Amino acid sequence: MAVSVRIPTILRTYTNGESEVSAQGDNLAAVLDDLDASYSGIKGRVLDEAGNLRRFVNVYVGNDDVRFLDNLDTPTPDGTQISVIPAVAGG
Repeated sequence: MAVSVRIPTILRTYTNGESEVSAQGDNLAAVLDDLDASYSGIKGRVLDEAGNLRRFVNVYVGNDDVRFLDNLDTPTPDGTQISVIPAVAGG
């Protein structure tokens, strides 16, 4: 399944400055594997050492936060837009 992945500014060094890239996969885990095959190292910035989403990284499939869906098992149908958004803290 071909999907579009929106890349935040902080991770664009991995995608040669591209703000949006294409990837393949029937769920989020497969998409991240495909992204890492094309853009080495990017998966390690999204997932922690245990293979879970990093605490301060939010990932949306369509308009839905994957933490409220099936996390890495969230389906990514053809044409889906995925957004990787670093959490912002402050006061």
